[in-house]
Amino acid sequence: MKKLTRLFALVMAIVCMSSLVACNNSSDTSTGDESTDSKGTIAVVAKGETHAFWQAVKAGAEAAGAKYGYKVTFRGPTAESEEYVNQQREMVQTALNNKDTKALVLATIGLGFADELTSAFDKKLPVVEFDSGLYSGGADIVEGKDPTVGGVATDNKAAGGVVAENFYAYLKAQNVLVNGYKIGVIQHDSTSTGIDRAEGFIEKIKALAAADSIELDINKQVKANNAGEYKLGLTALKDWGAQSIFMTNEGVVNEVFPEISDNAAAYKDILFCGFDAGTNQYNWIKDAGATYARLVGSVAQDSYSIGYKAVELAAKKLAGEAVTDVGIAGVWYTTENIDTLKGQNIFYMG
Repeated sequence: MKKLTRLFALVMAIVCMSSLVACNNSSDTSTGDESTDSKGTIAVVAKGETHAFWQAVKAGAEAAGAKYGYKVTFRGPTAESEEYVNQQREMVQTALNNKDTKALVLATIGLGFADELTSAFDKKLPVVEFDSGLYSGGADIVEGKDPTVGGVATDNKAAGGVVAENFYAYLKAQNVLVNGYKIGVIQHDSTSTGIDRAEGFIEKIKALAAADSIELDINKQVKANNAGEYKLGLTALKDWGAQSIFMTNEGVVNEVFPEISDNAAAYKDILFCGFDAGTNQYNWIKDAGATYARLVGSVAQDSYSIGYKAVELAAKKLAGEAVTDVGIAGVWYTTENIDTLKGQNIFYMG
């Protein structure tokens, strides 16, 4: 009986030891799997998060992260306004304090990021500028402590030129161009984005007209992003006698569209072109001039590619590859191709 008892105890000990080894092996394997699932985190801090534009950026960023083996976090402040700069700064600080963060993709909405950028430099974390990049051309960067390795954004001046090229071709086909033809521009603010889009459009359309020996009359209204100001710009251009109007961003369109739809007769003879995307541009361009003034076309930023290329640039830098700035071209759309671009995440609703 004692022999049987000792034999039973020995068997149980072996079983327990086997179970313990198995548990330990299982735990080791799990840890190994977790470490190989991701190379770390690429933190994206944008100028917004909920708008359809940023959701498309986020989708592109996450797709690039999945391809290159990085987890992507995506955060942005409540609104693209400098009053939320402290909120955005906290998001950057959180990303920098995360020991898993390997790189930062950043577009700031105001000044005050000197400490965070210096911290990124000291931690050897590469920073990729995206969308319109760091505020005021990187005014926060401390000399000798620049962590930025490159940038990804729409080439706004070139994109403004794309609008001009396509819009001019339409005007020429309509045989409406004469000396003194009046073109108005509503520039959405005085930042580099607004300036570059307006200048790109004006320079290109003037050059095209000059090649045809036509001198255009240009009136540019520069307005701040305050309720009612874009409508004031529209009214001023109508009173001036504008025959065509270029709107430099979605915000301008969203304020102009209700005005021209509510007062169709007052604006029916003006031709419009725009920039960006959104539900109002979709509905307006689909109307094709049947109900109110015609929106001939617009240029959409490829927001999905902006997000994808920004994270890709960070991943390539982390892999030791040489990287350079990436300019994303705008895409001209009309009623003919808008649905195709919508299916490709280039045109967005919202």
